[in-house]
Amino acid sequence: MPKKLPRRNLAIDLTPQAARCAPSTCMSSESPLHRSEVVQPPDVHDKSLKFSSDNAFHRELRQRVDAEFKRAGRAQRDSAQMYLKTAVILVIFTLAYVALVFFARETWEALLLSVVLGVATAGVGFNIMHDGGHQAYSEHRWINRMMAMTLDMVGGSSYIWQWKHGRFHHTWVNVADHDSDIDLGVFGRLSPEQPWRPWHRWQHIYLWVLYGVTVIRWHLYDDFRDIITGTIGTRPFVRPRGWDLAAFVLGKLAFFALAFGVPLVFHSIGVVALFYVTTAAVAGVLLALVFQMAHVVEAAAFPVPHEGSLRIDKPWAIHQLETTVDFARGNRALGWLIGGLNFQVEHHLFPRISHVHYPAVSCVVKDTCREFGVAYLEHRTFAAGIASHYRWLRQLGRPIVTEPT
Repeated sequence: MPKKLPRRNLAIDLTPQAARCAPSTCMSSESPLHRSEVVQPPDVHDKSLKFSSDNAFHRELRQRVDAEFKRAGRAQRDSAQMYLKTAVILVIFTLAYVALVFFARETWEALLLSVVLGVATAGVGFNIMHDGGHQAYSEHRWINRMMAMTLDMVGGSSYIWQWKHGRFHHTWVNVADHDSDIDLGVFGRLSPEQPWRPWHRWQHIYLWVLYGVTVIRWHLYDDFRDIITGTIGTRPFVRPRGWDLAAFVLGKLAFFALAFGVPLVFHSIGVVALFYVTTAAVAGVLLALVFQMAHVVEAAAFPVPHEGSLRIDKPWAIHQLETTVDFARGNRALGWLIGGLNFQVEHHLFPRISHVHYPAVSCVVKDTCREFGVAYLEHRTFAAGIASHYRWLRQLGRPIVTEPT
């Protein structure tokens, strides 16, 4: 029998009722609240901020997940289901683009196709690029690299994403000045550790609009700014060189040719700009909401390192579970569209497992958390996650009241 950790106090359920995972489906909707562990992956480790080295729970959890894959006779990557899904998404993306640029004649047709293209763009990011970027798509590095570079096709940089998301975010989730994914600059306050500004009192209203601008800013500003300054947010990173730099440049050229060059041959600049903004806004809102519902909600923790020591007391995996929230785990259509990222807990604990396996992995994670007294965060529905994000924005938008000394 594995040695158990000391039991911790479980936090309150986020859901109105809990149900144990059925062995046949591994799709439970039960949810305790706050804590768990996993050894931090060496490729996302930074000596400047460390976690507790007590990884007993994670070792046991990993053994159980590996055993489940062996029992089921499945590989963690190179899934036929994932290859088929990739083909479907890329076909939809291509058809929507071709129809929008070459065949749409009426405004309503172009708007509808722009929305479809925006959803397909987000689908490329959520599914194909995301698994490839985390090396969760295949056992072969070149396949992972190809899939990751679909982000370059739709306007981002797979190289910068690897630093910003794969390293900084996945290691230090919700740690201010370390996780650049929660840094909106002066536009929003997502963490209690970030400074408050007077306009934040309305952020629960205006940020929903700004989310639609995030992809446009990413396309036209963020990646170039990061390359020029050598920083992502406040953190330095290694600028691309050699083949990585060539891929960055060629990716940007390919994107600008697809987004503006080809369409401008057939349409006026005003028409191209309108439907580019529409497509990018749809993709931006989808990308932003999935991230925010996983980390920027009331139940998620925003840990603060010990001052001076740059150390967090919790093991890395406990940190992941305290800062990450699943949502709408039973919604298969949503899960298909967003690459299983409604199973954010499972993704953060096992980023190198293909997302098509998250429902099965989640059962092992929840059962192990229950046994070890480790809490697990979840919102039962998509709407509940949205509502929690709204309340959190409103709460952080209130002026900070300082106690008199």
